[in-house]
Amino acid sequence: MYNWQDKKVLIVEDTDVVKFFFEAALRYTKANILWAKTGVEAVEMCKNDESINVILMDLMLPEMDGFTATKEIRKFNNKLPIIAQTAYIKKNVEKNSLDAGCNEFLAKPIQLQTLLNTLDKYLSLGAA
Repeated sequence: MYNWQDKKVLIVEDTDVVKFFFEAALRYTKANILWAKTGVEAVEMCKNDESINVILMDLMLPEMDGFTATKEIRKFNNKLPIIAQTAYIKKNVEKNSLDAGCNEFLAKPIQLQTLLNTLDKYLSLGAA
């Protein structure tokens, strides 16, 4: 069982179905979940809240895509773990997300245990 009650997870996601998945997946971890629906919102939230421990960044977003949002966040925060999560699977999308500054890449549909293990890698004591 994961206990992340002292951790903040920013989920950048514009699709309600995926939002419900993340809410259900993280419900028992006690993580403090923040939401952004656009890349612009995500960048602003990261600028204004230094206590965010990890980001789950969708790549296909309105206003500003996840690639650009990640690059913008990296301009002022190089240490915050950013995990790309997307159903947009085209050639080089994983490489492009890592090149933009993401630490990890998860393809949707995301398996629950894969999600939890990946987050735990960054949220476990001393990691974030």
